[in-house]
Amino acid sequence: MNPVNLIKIALRALQRNKLRAFLTMLGIIIGVAAVITMMSIGEGSKQSIQSSLSSMGSNMITIMPSSNTPGVRMAGSSMQTLTLNDITAIRKDAEHISAISPQVSSSGQAIKGALNWSTSIQGVSPEFLDIRKLSVKDGIAFSDDDVRSSAKVCLLGQTVVKNLFSSGESPIGQIIRFNKIPFQVIGILTEKGQSNFGQDQDDIILAPYTTVMKRVLATTYLQSIYASAVSEAASDAATEEVNSILRVTHRLRAEEEDDFSVRTQAELIKTLGSTSSMLTALLTAVASISLVIGGIGIMNIMYVSVTERTREIGLRMSIGARGIDILLQFLIEAILISVTGGLIGVFLGISASLVISSALNWPTIISESSIIISFVVCAFTGIFFGYYPAQKASRLDPIDALRYE
Repeated sequence: MNPVNLIKIALRALQRNKLRAFLTMLGIIIGVAAVITMMSIGEGSKQSIQSSLSSMGSNMITIMPSSNTPGVRMAGSSMQTLTLNDITAIRKDAEHISAISPQVSSSGQAIKGALNWSTSIQGVSPEFLDIRKLSVKDGIAFSDDDVRSSAKVCLLGQTVVKNLFSSGESPIGQIIRFNKIPFQVIGILTEKGQSNFGQDQDDIILAPYTTVMKRVLATTYLQSIYASAVSEAASDAATEEVNSILRVTHRLRAEEEDDFSVRTQAELIKTLGSTSSMLTALLTAVASISLVIGGIGIMNIMYVSVTERTREIGLRMSIGARGIDILLQFLIEAILISVTGGLIGVFLGISASLVISSALNWPTIISESSIIISFVVCAFTGIFFGYYPAQKASRLDPIDALRYE
C-alpha cells in the first residue's frame, strides 16, 4: 500500500478519537518538556559557574594550609602552616607567579554611629585586587606603605555601605569601627553581586593584612595565600614551583606529605563542571521516566485500537492488504502520536526554560542537542512501543477477524 495512504488512514483514525489521542500524547509531552527544561537548567548552571569562576581570574592559584598527619582532619583556617616567610620565598623564587597576596579574615560587627552590620574583614595586600579582579568604584585603594605601617584604613563592599551609610552620605573619609578597632574608609569597591553559591560578594571589608593580623586577630599565621600565574597556560608550572618552594620553606622531608594544598582555578572549574554535568545527567534521567511512561501509554492505547478495529483489519486483509501493510498502518499511527507529542513537548520545554530564566532569574541554556535528542527519543519510543501491537494486528487471521464481535 502507498505510504501516503497509510499516513492518511492513521490520521483519520486519530481524528476519530481526538481526546484519547491527546491524553495518550500527554506522557510524551510532559517527558520531552521535562527533559529539555532540566537540560537547559543544568547547562545554564554549568556555564554560569564557569563564567563566575573565570571572572575571578582563570590563572588564579589558591594556597591553603592542611595537615600532613595521617588521620587528622581539621578546618583549613584553624591550621597554622602558612607564614609571611612563604610569601617572601614565593616572591623571590617563583618565575611563573605575577602577583601574590596573603589573606586573613575575621567575622564581627562593623559599627558607624548608631548603625551596625555583621560582616567580615579580610586582611590582604594591594595585589589582592588584581588577583581577584576587584576594582575601586570610589576613592583609592590602600598601598604598600599602608601595609608596612599597619595603617587602619579599609575598603568597603557595597552591601556594607548600604547598611552603615543608609542616609546616603559619602563613606569616603569616614571612620567606622570593627570589633572596637577604628578604620578610616578610603575606598568603595565596585559591586560584584551574588556568587553562584549564594554568597554575597559585596558583604566584605578589605584592609591591610598587617593591620588585621596585629590588631584584629593577633596572629602571625596566614589563613590562605592567593596568587596569579603569569598566564593561564603557565598555571601548572606555577603550581609546581609553589609546591617546591613551600616544601623547602616548611622543611619537609621527601617522605613527608605536604602541609599545604595548592589549587588552580582551572581545577576548580573542571571539578564543578564535572559535578554539574553529573547533576544534569541525573535530572535528565529522572525526567526521562516520563517518556517511558508515555511509551507504555502508547502501547496500551494501540492494543485497545487493534481490538476495536479487528473487523476493519479483517476486511482490509480480505480485499488484498498484506500483513506488512497492517503493521505499517498501526506503527505509523503510534509514531504520529509520539512525534506530535514530542513537537508539543519541545515547544513547552523551550517556553518553560524561558519563563524560568526571566521569572526566577535562573541561568538556562537551550541547546540544539537537547531538542534533537528529545525528538529522536520520541520517534524511537513510538517505534519501540508501537511495534508489538502493530505486529499483533498484522498476524490476525482474516476469517477470525471478520467474525470478531
